[in-house]
Amino acid sequence: MNHLYPIFLKVHELNILLIGGGNVGTEKLEFLLKSSPKAQVTAVSREFSQSFIDLAATTDTVTMIEDVYHEKYLGAKHVVIAATDDKAVNRQVRDEAKERFLLVNVADTPDLCDFYLGGIVTKGNLKVAISTNGKSPTAAKRLRQLLEDVLPEELDDLLDNLNAYRETLKGDFEYKVKAMNEITEGFVKKN
Repeated sequence: MNHLYPIFLKVHELNILLIGGGNVGTEKLEFLLKSSPKAQVTAVSREFSQSFIDLAATTDTVTMIEDVYHEKYLGAKHVVIAATDDKAVNRQVRDEAKERFLLVNVADTPDLCDFYLGGIVTKGNLKVAISTNGKSPTAAKRLRQLLEDVLPEELDDLLDNLNAYRETLKGDFEYKVKAMNEITEGFVKKN
């Protein structure tokens, strides 16, 4: 059973530390920026791949520090992602981050993670997250592709219209919930 609790973080308001600037680090940065183009990321690596540098150059919210990992980089951070090719360094990052009560993701090591970076489907304001509980990132990727294909682009228009309708409702919370349930009931009715 999947016991994970899904949340959507405002990473444009949090300080993310990404350790690693190679292929895996680039993948993690790409994931962050795809979901939140203004994600506040400090990346630390002995060296950065050209693809990482090119990706970081697409925004002014990524800071690159060419250095070996040191605990001092954990200061003033909320979330840490360890994505180096050195298991000992990844373990050190995780252990030192946990001492500070920071949330940690260690690439390709589910047992050391507080959270996973699952598949994300975005259609305007709609965002659907997919988790396989760390069992198969490839399955999450395929499900993401499927949902991207079947969910219509017009969903964002629908959400805007529902929000506008919700804003016109007068009454208490219970009344508003009932009215919104009635108007959206057709989404799940089977013909």
